[in-house]
Amino acid sequence: MTATTLQAEKVAQRHHVRRISDKTIQTAFILPTMVLLILWNIFPLFYSLYLSFTEYSVIAGAPPKWIGFENYRNILSSPLIWKYFALTGRFALLSVGLQTIIGFAMAMIVRAKFRGSGFITTLILIPMMLSPVVVGKFWAMIYNPTFGPLNYLLGMPPPRGPDWLANPQFALWAVVLVDVWMWSPFVMLLCLSGLKAIPEYLYEAAAIDRASAWFQFWRITLPQVAPLLMIAILFRTIEAFKQFDVVMGLTGGGPGDATELVAVNLYRIAFLGRFDTGIASAFAYIVLIIIISISNLYIRYLNQLRGEA
Repeated sequence: MTATTLQAEKVAQRHHVRRISDKTIQTAFILPTMVLLILWNIFPLFYSLYLSFTEYSVIAGAPPKWIGFENYRNILSSPLIWKYFALTGRFALLSVGLQTIIGFAMAMIVRAKFRGSGFITTLILIPMMLSPVVVGKFWAMIYNPTFGPLNYLLGMPPPRGPDWLANPQFALWAVVLVDVWMWSPFVMLLCLSGLKAIPEYLYEAAAIDRASAWFQFWRITLPQVAPLLMIAILFRTIEAFKQFDVVMGLTGGGPGDATELVAVNLYRIAFLGRFDTGIASAFAYIVLIIIISISNLYIRYLNQLRGEA
């Protein structure tokens, strides 16, 4: 064996040892993260699934009692639960619909370069950066019928101005308005990224063919932005079905049950009254299944827009 061969073998051994050492270091860094992920996410997911088939209260002290699908049958046969689902669906339709229209309109306005457009865009994005609980408390003061500025701005100072959050006819709309104010900038941001990605030569070709602005919008702008717009609608629909913070900050689910969305009712079942952990777990999985089903419909339509199967 020549000296060159021996030297090559030594170099290969050093590289092999170094690869083993690098792999050990990578494992040492990744393993704690994986363990933490399992403990804080995967284990509670499966444990709550088990609890959904049991009669169990976290404060009762008794161990979980297996009852099969009884919790699911009780929830699905309750007219009150379906009323809350219908209310949540109405909230999601109003909120996401208005966010889509307003967010897309703002993106079209901000897309045009003008003096101070960057500063205005930054100001528009501020609401979505705030804590939802803080936003809820902030708007509760705005809606206050005694000292809130909203009634004064509408020309209805006390005692003529309505109590927006205490009136069952206005309470849901009040929550919708806050949610639209907070998350329309998110829709605008995604639409704006889609608008800026549209090639200018498409508009130039349309202008040469003397296409109207309306034709350009329907045949160029909207189809090009549609995939990102659908992603924004998907995210906001999911969040609308999970809406909790803003509602609790504004109305707490009241007056009566005028704003009792499913997430608020789930909170009451799990952490108020009897602490029905088993029923709350089953309720949470029903909500999860509904959200996954709606997401699949959106994703299927999104794939059709992108020309995929």
